[in-house]
Amino acid sequence: MTTRGVLYVHSAPRALCPHVEWAVAGVLGARVQLDWIRQPASPGTWRAEFSWKGQTGTAAKLASALRGWQMLRFEVTAEPCPTAEGERYSATPELGIFHAVTGMHGDILIPEDRLRAALARSTRGESELEAEIAKLLGKPWDDELEPFRYAGEGAPVRWLHQVV
Repeated sequence: MTTRGVLYVHSAPRALCPHVEWAVAGVLGARVQLDWIRQPASPGTWRAEFSWKGQTGTAAKLASALRGWQMLRFEVTAEPCPTAEGERYSATPELGIFHAVTGMHGDILIPEDRLRAALARSTRGESELEAEIAKLLGKPWDDELEPFRYAGEGAPVRWLHQVV
């Protein structure tokens, strides 16, 4: 069964760009050439988007192939198909990799055991339930990647600094 998805490379140093292409090509089994553009949210880095089609599990393979590079920010999505739910992988140098199963409308589906574990940690006073749920939904990754997503749409980036 095949599915399709998108690889979003939000930021990569120029020297890493060909290695990203080689890694993606290795997973897909075909030559890949990404259209790299400058990433204004992080001067000196580049971004690219790539739509792919492949067997179920391809998103996981792409995320695994890219996860070891410290200066890379990326997301990989896979649409649901008749034999599998959708997937989303997000990665940042600071947070590592996040994985979520997604339903047919793009909602994150959280398994019972992960919810129970979050509730247990909160009940024991190890963390706040709100923070646990935010992690299950990938909020820390979304917060870090959002400026890179927005900048990737060609919009000018304006950094605001708080004056004290």
